[in-house]
Amino acid sequence: MDEYEINEDTLALISLDDKTKVFEKDKTFTVLRQTNLIMEDSCAYFGSSLSGRQKGTQNLIGVSYKAPIIVEESKNIIFFPTNSPRQKKCNWISLNNLERYYSKNDKIVLEFKNHQKIMLNLSYGIIDNQILRATRLEAVLRGRKVQKSFKNNE
Repeated sequence: MDEYEINEDTLALISLDDKTKVFEKDKTFTVLRQTNLIMEDSCAYFGSSLSGRQKGTQNLIGVSYKAPIIVEESKNIIFFPTNSPRQKKCNWISLNNLERYYSKNDKIVLEFKNHQKIMLNLSYGIIDNQILRATRLEAVLRGRKVQKSFKNNE
């Protein structure tokens, strides 16, 4: 498979250099594209670009480095990178599908709502910071939707 669009079932995109291991709720498979190209294609599919989504995050919460992005707004599909997206070894994690995370043997375990687990060679602090940023982005997005709904009902 050499194409993939992120959807509500996507849990994570894990970099394997020039390939990506895709974790979905019910299956895992490899795509013959880098993670950032999959992110770029997915953003384009939903009417933007990766850099456009990153600029949107910067406007909303002031984060420009390793910025989480809203891949698709109506379904609140938000992903955050584990490294700089400029690096080949950048993984992308779904905020919406993440249940919890914890340290184990100097690595981080991500546990998703379907109880699937992924272990990454990252520190707790890095993941904690990225989740905090992504959660702030989600809160601003949710706040805008509530505000818009309130105005429409006046």
